[in-house]
Amino acid sequence: MSKGRIILNERQFALTLQRICEQLIERYGSFEDTCIVGIQDRGAIFSDRMVTLLKERGIDAFDYGKLDISFHRDDYRKRDRPIAPSQTEIDFIIEEKHVLLVDDVLYTGRSVHAAMSALQQFGRPARIDLLSLVDRRFNRHFPIRADFIGLTADAIDEAYVKVEWSHIDGKDQIKLFSKKESS
Repeated sequence: MSKGRIILNERQFALTLQRICEQLIERYGSFEDTCIVGIQDRGAIFSDRMVTLLKERGIDAFDYGKLDISFHRDDYRKRDRPIAPSQTEIDFIIEEKHVLLVDDVLYTGRSVHAAMSALQQFGRPARIDLLSLVDRRFNRHFPIRADFIGLTADAIDEAYVKVEWSHIDGKDQIKLFSKKESS
């Protein structure tokens, strides 16, 4: 695969995560009656990082879980290859809690839609807020918007945005690939 164009470098990435963390603390305070749920797989990587940053700031009064949405997606039967589901790791009820749903890239809104459907198995939340590291903004299929955004990337439909993580990819950064590069 080609290198792609870096649209958020390591330094900017770290600052963005810190800014989001401060925004979350401003909204939720001590996080009582709040839970954080990362959408498997890539959203859970992002939520792991955010949970670590919050705990470094002494904020830990929240439940934390990871949600697999594989069989709640509207396209799971249309794939060429069988879905390899991840494990849902939620051992709490979300009834009347504020849920912070976390995903790395908000594009069509289909993953978030599936996640909201999957969350219903764990109760009826008081509220769901969405945290997305990257908001693709264009080509939304559902009327879904993020409440907290790290970066807005106005990329055309054929482009591909990838969040890279230091412990997986070697660097924390966000890249934009053209259609040719992502093929």
